[in-house]
Amino acid sequence: MLVLKKTGLFLGALLILAVAGCTTTPTTITATTTQTNTAAVTATTTVIPLTLNISAASSLINALNEVNSAYTQLKPWVTISLNSGSSGTLATQIQNGAPCDVFLSADAANMDKVQNANLLLAGSRVNLLTNKIVLIVPKASTLGLKSFNDLTLTTVKLIAIGDPASVPAGTYAQAAFTQLGILAAIQSKFVLGANVTQVLQYVDSGNVDAGVVYSTDAISDSNVTVIATGPAEVNATIVYPAAIIKASKVASAAQDYITFLNSAQARTIFVKYGFVMAS
Repeated sequence: MLVLKKTGLFLGALLILAVAGCTTTPTTITATTTQTNTAAVTATTTVIPLTLNISAASSLINALNEVNSAYTQLKPWVTISLNSGSSGTLATQIQNGAPCDVFLSADAANMDKVQNANLLLAGSRVNLLTNKIVLIVPKASTLGLKSFNDLTLTTVKLIAIGDPASVPAGTYAQAAFTQLGILAAIQSKFVLGANVTQVLQYVDSGNVDAGVVYSTDAISDSNVTVIATGPAEVNATIVYPAAIIKASKVASAAQDYITFLNSAQARTIFVKYGFVMAS
């Protein structure tokens, strides 16, 4: 039996409370904790395995895969089921009852939709990350483009952006074009992607002349070149909020996960992938 004293608490104690009453087969976990001015103590306890359903914007996936790996190494009884897509699509899925414990959106607007539908756990919403949009071209491009304004040139035939109806990066791209006064001149050239990852693939493959993605996406692909950064006023509005879904049956575990996303270990990973912490 593990006796929980102030001298050393097993890391999983909180999650035992979170999943009490679950019928899943318990798992025995052995942990070693170091107590101040004393020898290390090995303790064994029983936890109940659980699954966290995470719905996350496509632009987060590369970083989240590494973050989730780090998290499950610390909490081996937790399985993470990751559902990725455009933030608008994910918000609609959640509103339609799709299983989700934590929602990570690439914009405030789609998180607002879920919150306004009274589907978020009160007080759980936090701003996690920021990002910026950039204009990219295929690495082998010979068009000599150097700015957003160059998209109006007749040599530019196709421009990939996320579908503004559901993809935040597309909404930010449209805002940038509007601010620069070029939207009307280039709108007929748009190729709409279902998510920002698809936009990146269009540019990577050379199927379009240019595209607008997040800087974090551009960093991940050596086959594209960044030629310009979006207007500062637009980039200042980009934020990635995180929140727990009210219907979650493992809300305590979901809160522990969000807390980890703000930990020093997770921050190091996010920064490596080009994100900036919102706080």
